[in-house]
Amino acid sequence: MKIVAGRRRKFCAVSAVLYTSGVFSDRLLDHFKNPHNAGDLPGATATVEVTNPVCGDILRLSARIENGRITEAKFKTQGCTASIASSSVLTDLLYGKSPAQAQSISAEEISRELDGLPPATFHAAQLCVDAVAALVRKLR
Repeated sequence: MKIVAGRRRKFCAVSAVLYTSGVFSDRLLDHFKNPHNAGDLPGATATVEVTNPVCGDILRLSARIENGRITEAKFKTQGCTASIASSSVLTDLLYGKSPAQAQSISAEEISRELDGLPPATFHAAQLCVDAVAALVRKLR
């Protein structure tokens, strides 16, 4: 098992098959192998944790807000290949957005940024959308 920011990466059965069969895009695999903004965010304005009860993936998302904009976001994800890659993309998408703009990030947009998520792993992008919704609620 590999570690992402202090958490073990797990391979669900579906993800393991997709990983080894070449179904994941090169972009998705790059975000998985070299995740952007992984780790803790000391002094975060808000931190939330969301879970997908079906697959067990957990995403902890932290953000720093300055002058009404997200100036930094970091994540810790315990989950499948797609969840780690989606979390990485999410932190890139959040940068510079207001909380209201962040709410417009969709699961489809995250999937597009990864050159497409296979249907069996689309839950990973939805987990990210759920984390943004929780983050925005916490910021209110």
